Amino acid sequence: MDALLSDIPRQSPPYLYDLAGEYPNRGGKGLRAALCLAVCRAFGGETSMALHIAVAVELFHNAFLIHDDIQDGSELRRNSPTLSARYGVGVALNVGNVTNLLGLQRMMATRHALGGEVAWQLFEETELMFRHSLEGQALEVGWIRDNVCELTADDYYRMCLKKTSWYTFLYPCRAGLLATCGKPSDAVELDQFGWYLGAAFQIRDDVLNLIADERYGKERAGDLWEGKRTLMLIHLLGRCSPAERSRIRRFLSRTRTERTADGEGEVHWLLERMTAYECVDSAQSAAEQLAEAAEREIARVLETAPAAESDDGPVHEEDRVFLRELPRFIVSRGH
Repeated sequence: MDALLSDIPRQSPPYLYDLAGEYPNRGGKGLRAALCLAVCRAFGGETSMALHIAVAVELFHNAFLIHDDIQDGSELRRNSPTLSARYGVGVALNVGNVTNLLGLQRMMATRHALGGEVAWQLFEETELMFRHSLEGQALEVGWIRDNVCELTADDYYRMCLKKTSWYTFLYPCRAGLLATCGKPSDAVELDQFGWYLGAAFQIRDDVLNLIADERYGKERAGDLWEGKRTLMLIHLLGRCSPAERSRIRRFLSRTRTERTADGEGEVHWLLERMTAYECVDSAQSAAEQLAEAAEREIARVLETAPAAESDDGPVHEEDRVFLRELPRFIVSRGH
């Protein structure tokens, strides 16, 4: 946390840098930064080689959260009002932008630790991550805007690959490997692992949005209020009766404000229908299958990757354990 907040300017115009640390200070898993550092160390690097990158990754994540809350109209983030709910969209949008700027400044600092060539490669990876993430977000918001109801699981997984897998898993893994080896050809070694993890993570996140208790920290069933095309909703649309499908389509055609004005009846009905058609169970099962695939993939990669050795045995073995156990954590969190 100290490394994350250390470069945020202490002197600030109103409602700018003083709010850039708001979400990080609320806690959170720090998953993306931890993954970046663990990959670096697991493949023979040191913390100092990837620290700037890990901080940048976490700053980019918090900027995404701020902007995502604006786009979704979300009210809660980590058990407190979102920046947009508390300060308004204009303030939140600007804070999200400056958080991205702070992340880019941290990326620039890698040229001192790793050299100009590796720093430029990391900037290329950052550009690729942003492009895929924004394209994935465009898919999701476009489905909501156009009230698309003819989606398949493959459509959902394509969105997951772009929106979630890239910035939550592929990018931290690729950046951590680049910090260690400095060779773009080696940076793709964990791509399959990252893709499986991203899809499993997003499905579990969607499941938790429906079933989590008061510790969840975000608006329960918020995905339904927002009309998000989750795997559960896609399953429901594919399994329900024609009359139920028409009712769901009408609900999804409304704006969030209109859904809220109608009260909670339709949301409760959707939750009940998802339970009746076993949509949540089938989605959780899909997440667990993806996690198992990720476990097999990371085991394969680590088996062939030499670990750094010392007189006392393998160095940073705990980071390899972290990578092996991460898939199981992803699909069991919230229990």
